[in-house]
Amino acid sequence: MKQSGNTILITGGSAGIGLAFAERFIKAGNKVIVIGRREDVLRNAKERHPKLITHVSDLNSESERTSLFEWVTENYPDVNVLVNNAGIQQRFNVLKADAKNNWNYFNNEITTNIEAPFHLAMLFAPYFTRKEEATIINVTSGLAYTPFAIAPIYSATKAALHSFTVSLRHQLSDSSVEVIEVAPPAVNTDLGGAGLHTHGEPLDEFADGIFKGFEEGKLEIGYGTSVERLRMSRDKVDEHVANMYNAMKNTME
Repeated sequence: MKQSGNTILITGGSAGIGLAFAERFIKAGNKVIVIGRREDVLRNAKERHPKLITHVSDLNSESERTSLFEWVTENYPDVNVLVNNAGIQQRFNVLKADAKNNWNYFNNEITTNIEAPFHLAMLFAPYFTRKEEATIINVTSGLAYTPFAIAPIYSATKAALHSFTVSLRHQLSDSSVEVIEVAPPAVNTDLGGAGLHTHGEPLDEFADGIFKGFEEGKLEIGYGTSVERLRMSRDKVDEHVANMYNAMKNTME
């Protein structure tokens, strides 16, 4: 992936990891478009970083994803990088979840974390193949490799996005499109709700580490504790998952 001169679209780019990436891409000399659902949050991001291009879009809507693709390619035809970063995390006990009357709540996580990035990648990939250089970056999670039992849907959706990313990389291997996976550990953001990730890696240090991976040309980039998980053996995975669950299961009671 070239480091400057790109036109980059970042989903979920108005805060957290997405905004930290946007800041660094702008500083490196790229044009950056960030997408989010909340106009006020996008406005705040724009005030902090006037060079940001912001656009409101609900990526849980199929028609809005298609409209987003059409809007971006019409207004910014040089777009050559897609960062599928938007995601949500919900923690719950399956024995206490009201899946009968409240399935939309749980399905929202599936739509945001799987359907939206799959659809956007499939919309942009053919367009990108006509570019001299292009990149699709999918932000998964260390939990794609070692599921967090109290966030079962989140872990499963990130595992699905990892698998999709591997297939996408193979299918595009003879094209000009590079496919990169970023697998964060816990990072100190508001993912899942304020205060849940205060123990995580500092956001700026994490983002700097990921950008070092971009510069080095890595296709799978972890940071901190997620680096080991990218290549962890099955026995180690089972042990790690059990330890995480035992340490956190009381928070579900």
